[in-house]
Amino acid sequence: MATLCLLAGLFSNISAQNIPQKLEELMSAYAQNREFNGTVLIAKGGRILLEKGYGYQNLEKKLNNTSATLYPIASITKTFTATLILKLAELKQLSLQDKLSKYYPDFPKGDSITIENLLTHTSGIFNYTEDNNFMHNESGKPASEQKILSLFKNKPLDFSPGKGWNYSNSGFSVLGYIIEKVTKMSYYSAIRKYLFTPVTMYNSGFDFVGLPIDKKAIGYYSDSGKDYNKQGPLEDSSVVFAAGAIYSSVGDLYKWHQALQNNLIISKNMMDKAYTPFMKNYGYGWIIDSLYHKRIVSHSGGLPGYRSNFARIVEDDVCIILLNNTEIPGLGMITNNLLAVLYNQPYKLPTQKKSISLDKKILERYVGTYEVTKQPLKIEFKIEDNRLVAYPFRGPRSILAATDESHFFDIEQEQIEISFEKDETGNYNKLILDFSGNKRTGIRVQ
Repeated sequence: MATLCLLAGLFSNISAQNIPQKLEELMSAYAQNREFNGTVLIAKGGRILLEKGYGYQNLEKKLNNTSATLYPIASITKTFTATLILKLAELKQLSLQDKLSKYYPDFPKGDSITIENLLTHTSGIFNYTEDNNFMHNESGKPASEQKILSLFKNKPLDFSPGKGWNYSNSGFSVLGYIIEKVTKMSYYSAIRKYLFTPVTMYNSGFDFVGLPIDKKAIGYYSDSGKDYNKQGPLEDSSVVFAAGAIYSSVGDLYKWHQALQNNLIISKNMMDKAYTPFMKNYGYGWIIDSLYHKRIVSHSGGLPGYRSNFARIVEDDVCIILLNNTEIPGLGMITNNLLAVLYNQPYKLPTQKKSISLDKKILERYVGTYEVTKQPLKIEFKIEDNRLVAYPFRGPRSILAATDESHFFDIEQEQIEISFEKDETGNYNKLILDFSGNKRTGIRVQ
C-alpha cells in the first residue's frame, strides 16, 4: 500500500512538472497554426508556468513579440474602472446607489439610473460604439466629454433601468467621468494614483498612440482567412476612455491579478460582490463563468487589430493572460484549452485543416436559414464567390471551407465545424454545429 502511495505521489509530481511543457506545446501549436500572435502569461499558485511572446509585434520591421511587448487591453480596462469605483465607494466618496442625476442633473431619466446600473450594464443607455458613422470616421481623433455624451445622452433607453441587460461602453465611459468629478482629477491620474502606483504597474498607461514603435505591438487585421497583414486604425484614448483605453504588458496584468488576489485595493467582501453575477453572467466589471466546477472571473477585449483575454480562477490562484495583435477571434477557446492542461482534462492540439473545392450545385443544397437548438441561434447560409458563407443573426459572417461534400469549417476559427445531414425526406435540412467538441443540432426553418 505504501509503495502504491509513493508511486501515485511520484506520478503526480511528474505530471505537475510536465504542465509548463504542455502549455508551451499547446501555445506553439496555436502560433504555428496562425491562431495566436501575441504574448501569453499563465500562472498558478504564485508560480509563472509560461510567459512568452509568439509571432511579430511589428511585421514590417520583423520585431518579435516578447514578454515586455505592450498592447492595448481594450475592455479589460473595465476591471480597473470598476475596481476604482468600488474603492471610492469603500472610501465613502460615492455610493453604488447614487443616481446618475446627482452628477448630471439634466441627464434624461438620470434619477432612475444608478452607478450600480452603469457597472453591470443594466442602465439601458445606448452603446455609443454601435454608432458606426462615429467609430469609422472620428474614433481616431480626441473627443471631449461633451462629444462622447452627445452620442448617447438623448437617445431612447434600450430598456427601463434595471429591467434588462445590454453591454454598454457608454455606461463605463460615464463611470470614468464620475471618477473625475469625485476625485477632482483626470480619470487617467486617478487610475495611476489608486491602482497603477500601489500595484507597481509601471509599464501600463493610456496614450498607446504615443508609445515608441519598438515597445508596442502593431495591430493587424485580415480581409479573409488568416493572412493578418493590414494595420488596423488606432482609436484615441479619449474615445475608448474608461471603457477601453489602458495599454499594458502581461507582467503588469499579472501584478494586477496578484493585487486582487491579496485584496490590496479593496476588501475581500467587496471583491466577492464584484465576482457575483448581477444579471446575465456579469458582475461589477467582471464576466463570471464556470469550467471543471471552478468559478472563472474574466474579461475580454477587442479593438481594431487587437484581441485580449484575462481569466482568473480565484480559489486556485490561476491567471491566464492572452494579449494578441491580430484580430484572431478564438482567445476564449484557447483559454479553455489552457485550463484543460492545468486541470488535467482532455484537449486537442490545433491542426491545419485541408479544404477542397465543391461544385456550386453541391453548395446550393445548404442555402437557407437554420435554427440551432439550445442557443437559440439562427444562421443563414449563402453562396458568395463559390464559397459557402454563414451569417449568424446578430453576428459577423463566417467564410466556410469544405473538407468533403457535407463537412465545413470556419476558415478563421477552424475549431468551429459545421456538417449537414439529410432528414427523412432525403434533403439536407439538418446541421451539426461543433465548437471544439461542444455540439448543437440545427434544423432548416427557411
